[in-house]
Amino acid sequence: MCLKSCEPDLEPRKVYEVIPDEAGARSNYLRVIDESGEGYLYPEAYFVLIKLPQDAAQRITTAGRRSVS
Repeated sequence: MCLKSCEPDLEPRKVYEVIPDEAGARSNYLRVIDESGEGYLYPEAYFVLIKLPQDAAQRITTAGRRSVS
């Protein structure tokens, strides 16, 4: 969940999908699918990681992809 942002493609208090990025993680960045629908690196400090039940995560991901299309 986004806590804060100075970026136009992130909304505070919104849940975003994080995808693995080892290089970004070494530099304390997360690769996040933002409002543009693309995966970009953002500072970890912008987010708090939350673990959702699988069915909830699937619904959020599916709904998000429909709204970007």
